[in-house]
Amino acid sequence: MKVELQINNSTSAGARYVGWAPSPCRIRVTDPSGTIARTVDVTLSNVSAATGGVVIFRKGSTGRFSSTLTLTVPTNGKTVPFFVAGSKASINDRDVTIEARAKPSGPIIVPIKGILVGSIKVMVRIRKNAEALTSGERDRFVSAFATLNDQGAGRFADFRSMHTFVSQPQAHGAPGFLPWHRAYLLDLERELQAIDRSVALPYWRFDAAAPNLFTQDFIGTSGPNGAVQFSNTNPLQFWVTDGVQGITRSPRNNWNPATQPGPTVITEAQTLALGANYAAFVGMEGNPHGTAHTRWDGFIRSIDTAAKDPLFFLLHCNVDRLWAKWQRQNARFDSTVAASFTGDPNNPIGHNLNDTMWPWNGVTGGSRPPTAPGGSLASSPCVTAPGAQPQVKSMLDYHGAVDATAREGFDYDDVKFV
Repeated sequence: MKVELQINNSTSAGARYVGWAPSPCRIRVTDPSGTIARTVDVTLSNVSAATGGVVIFRKGSTGRFSSTLTLTVPTNGKTVPFFVAGSKASINDRDVTIEARAKPSGPIIVPIKGILVGSIKVMVRIRKNAEALTSGERDRFVSAFATLNDQGAGRFADFRSMHTFVSQPQAHGAPGFLPWHRAYLLDLERELQAIDRSVALPYWRFDAAAPNLFTQDFIGTSGPNGAVQFSNTNPLQFWVTDGVQGITRSPRNNWNPATQPGPTVITEAQTLALGANYAAFVGMEGNPHGTAHTRWDGFIRSIDTAAKDPLFFLLHCNVDRLWAKWQRQNARFDSTVAASFTGDPNNPIGHNLNDTMWPWNGVTGGSRPPTAPGGSLASSPCVTAPGAQPQVKSMLDYHGAVDATAREGFDYDDVKFV
């Protein structure tokens, strides 16, 4: 007998990625040979190395997860649903094996675990602190990012064009700041995953020293005149934007990001204490967000050029993590709850819950910028949300706390689902 396991309700290899939020899955018998029963009990379990990820299971959409799950599966090929979630993040691509074992009927003596009737490899793909990445995780990330840039000829050019002074009113200075940047990061991350499925965006925790991040093998070090220097094995050395090779970035006032937190950047605890209502919390656009940008000279200091520096995306990944952590702390995932988002008819277009967001909506002119680079938001083989043309409200319930179908397929290492 053989069974098929479908992760995220898909047979696609690209869908075999899970996070902390429950992923809907299915199992079915594809070959009933060796059994005459109408159903068979199949037990699912996690098998991984000590350094690998770990998944857990539950039968329905609610209830507790466990390390194993026994399902009664018809032998006629009908699918049976179940759910999988990560409980420990992976380090390598598909370093977790889900095994399906069945105990045959009759007097046959078999090992207590039963007969292996199916298995599938998955990855618990989580956004992590850049400081905690293994060298392999780091190298896969910088390689994918360099490929996306392709020495200035790649898809990254659209992401650079999305974040300029022209587009500033769409993404800054109003309540849509956090939702817009969440969509922006997600779009970029999905493009990276089209290059290397194992990649998740890491974050730079800018209220702490980052000795592993600010190296020539990772995000680079500041050299003479602020030119960022990379090792000869780091593909980011060939980074090109606006037709010019290289990145300009230097810390102000002799600050050393490898050994010191950003001066005057408020701490994570202070950020989370800004207030339980979104109107208060979104003030973090100034500090820590803005302050983290302006601790530097170079590209990252200005809205018009910040996205020319790969560090920008790690900085904003931390901004988004802080929002996600605040949402979890205060149960602020529901867009119908006023405290989750500042609703105000005086908000500029693009900053109201029901507004679609530029540039993914393709709208230009009037209150929108004159061009809309990049097209629609990239799709995912794992989830359907937030859609090709997301609304502001689409970005709140990112891991399906209110509506399971709103899950967007990313999670942070220190922001669990429950």
